[in-house]
Amino acid sequence: MIKLLKNLGKREWLLAIIAFILIIGQVWLELKMPDYMSQITVLVKTEGSKMSDILQNGGYMLACAFGSLVSAILVGYLVSSIAANLSKNIRKSLFDKVQNLAINEVKMFSTSSLITRSTNDITQVQMLIAMGMQLMIKAPITAIWAITKILNKGWQWSTATGIAVVILLSVVAMLMVIVLPKFKIVQKLTDKINGVTRENLTGIRVVRAFNAEQYQEDKFEDVNTKLTNQQLFNQKKFAIMQPTMYLVMHALTLAIYFIGAILIKESVLADKLTLFGDMVVFSSYAMQVIMSFLMLALIFMMLPRAQVSAKRINEVMDTEITIKDGKIDKDVTSDRGTVEFRNVSFKYPDADEYLLKNISFEAKKGETVAFIGSTGSGKSTLINLVPRFYDATEGEVLVDGVNVKEYTQEFLHNKIGYVPQKAVMFDGTVKENVSYGDNGKGNITEEKVKEAIHIAQATDFVEKMDDKYNTHIAQGGTNVSGGQKQRLAIARAIARDPEIYIFDDSFSALDYKTDSILRKELKNYTKDATSLIVAQRIGTIMNADKIIVLDEGEIVGKGTHKELLKNCKVYKQIALSQLSKDELDVQE
Repeated sequence: MIKLLKNLGKREWLLAIIAFILIIGQVWLELKMPDYMSQITVLVKTEGSKMSDILQNGGYMLACAFGSLVSAILVGYLVSSIAANLSKNIRKSLFDKVQNLAINEVKMFSTSSLITRSTNDITQVQMLIAMGMQLMIKAPITAIWAITKILNKGWQWSTATGIAVVILLSVVAMLMVIVLPKFKIVQKLTDKINGVTRENLTGIRVVRAFNAEQYQEDKFEDVNTKLTNQQLFNQKKFAIMQPTMYLVMHALTLAIYFIGAILIKESVLADKLTLFGDMVVFSSYAMQVIMSFLMLALIFMMLPRAQVSAKRINEVMDTEITIKDGKIDKDVTSDRGTVEFRNVSFKYPDADEYLLKNISFEAKKGETVAFIGSTGSGKSTLINLVPRFYDATEGEVLVDGVNVKEYTQEFLHNKIGYVPQKAVMFDGTVKENVSYGDNGKGNITEEKVKEAIHIAQATDFVEKMDDKYNTHIAQGGTNVSGGQKQRLAIARAIARDPEIYIFDDSFSALDYKTDSILRKELKNYTKDATSLIVAQRIGTIMNADKIIVLDEGEIVGKGTHKELLKNCKVYKQIALSQLSKDELDVQE
């Protein structure tokens, strides 16, 4: 929790100091009122007292009450502002951290857990600061101050108050021991319920297609019931707190008056009035002490869950980023658009076996290099090493003759136009999706967007949309087809005018005719750029300048389409599985 307070700025610390001073003033005003009440009690019982004196002390009490109210309002505003700003800063820091995590680091937490940590967990911390800051400062000050005022009023009353405090602390301690471990379970169950909800929403079409609505409902119900039962368990235990508090408070009041009655009865006449005033004052101060511990009990109810949440947030914040920025943020060689792998091997963290083994090849400026192989042969992993989604375990990946680890990630990414295996669309217009991001060369113009969409063979369907280039695209592209998403994703890469294009099986959802036309347009437009293409179709890559065949993470063939048909058994098998011998002969 203390770690997270580092996200407070100077302004928030200044506001905290002001709130601290106001709370001290508020406590002083509240503890001053019993003194005036005692004087009023004495005046009422004393013969010859003036009404003006009674009204004067009553006026002082009202002034103290009003001052306490004003202080409470100001403190509430200041503390809420501090909590909101802290929440904003933590959420921003957490989001920035997640943005910089490598893919394997993100997988350590899962998407649903990161969402929970960015929302629910931060809210728990915010609530603790918003409510707890007042109580954590006010409660101990009030308790200590009130105790000092009643210590000399009578050991009998002090003993009764001490017993009441011990009972309260014992109840709170027992509840903490029982409930504290359960809060970690609550947050994990919240992760699960977010995960099931997200899974259901993203896979809604499959759920409906397989009539699996009831299965998903049962799955959700199972997690939801576990969370509900756990929350009910926690709340039932905490429900013991309030009646116990009120029982102790009323019992203490009764004990004070009972003890006071005995003391007054046994005292001499001259001391009776003094004892009566002390009893009234002690009763007020004792309630202040009990209320202070009640406030602390409320903190203890909130603190465990907030601590669990803070720990979960810090787990993300403290995660070491394995892919770190280099220092090069400008071109240092005249060699532009080249990609080279030198004896590159790669395995996932904690994996025993290498996924890629001793990969070496070079793609020169203007060349199209394609990768093909069976599922799981490492094609996508290989090209993901270029933009540093992963770092090579052994060997070097060079872009423009420089190891990619030496570039800043921003500069490296500005050299690349990346089209992922699964086309990603963001909530926004067609134009906003195509001109997405910063390519380091200024804003992408509307003319450039239209040109990129034309090359990607998307003009036909975009022009038919209601608002054309300003048509809204839903999050995830749920209102466009798979092929349309792929073409828009390709247009997004084209609009950047990068040195290097990376197409990770980005033509799979296109029909053969659209695929053929798009590749011809793309070849003409990107003749001065390097293209790396992962594909499953022979037809997509057969005209590539160089084709690299992967099998079980190793290069088993390298050359043109014709050369590989003659020299590479794996490539020939893939080709024959898609095209007939006659079709291959025609191509030859």
